[in-house]
Amino acid sequence: MSEAPPTPATETATLAGGCFWCLEAVYQELDGATHVVSGYMGGHVDKPTYQQVCDGTTGHAEVVQVTYDPARVSYREILEVFFAIHDPTTMNRQGNDVGTQYRSAIYFHSPEQEQVARDIIAELEREGVYGAHIVTEVTPAETFWPAEGYHQSYYVNNPYQPYCMAVVSPKLNKFRQKFSSKRKAS
Repeated sequence: MSEAPPTPATETATLAGGCFWCLEAVYQELDGATHVVSGYMGGHVDKPTYQQVCDGTTGHAEVVQVTYDPARVSYREILEVFFAIHDPTTMNRQGNDVGTQYRSAIYFHSPEQEQVARDIIAELEREGVYGAHIVTEVTPAETFWPAEGYHQSYYVNNPYQPYCMAVVSPKLNKFRQKFSSKRKAS
């Protein structure tokens, strides 16, 4: 009897780019992403609730934590998707979602992730991709607090909810068009 092949090592990416429902919906379709969880990071309150985070008093950002297989998708590719689906030039805002909880942030889990994040931001700035300065924070990952259960797979479970139709769907469609070769097989 032969041994089963070893499972590939996974890595973690934690990103904030507005409402976590938008990011979650996109990364759930990214080939190589094995697990995506909505939650909170970057604040000063233990076990924050959605209401506390929405009130803007905890300092947390709405984030997604993506577990991924680096043999199938690189951290750089994850960040390329990130920068394509949100506006990294608006401070504490994505569309009508306003507040520090909607900031653009990359929470790195290793020095290598930090370097990749800083390199891609420098490239985007040099190329003038956005026509404005990128305000995305690049900071060390802190404690990740998973959001309440009803936030998990929110778009999958609520595609016809008005916010999902007006805000999440356009970002998901943009991802599907721009990164069609990076989507999971249906």
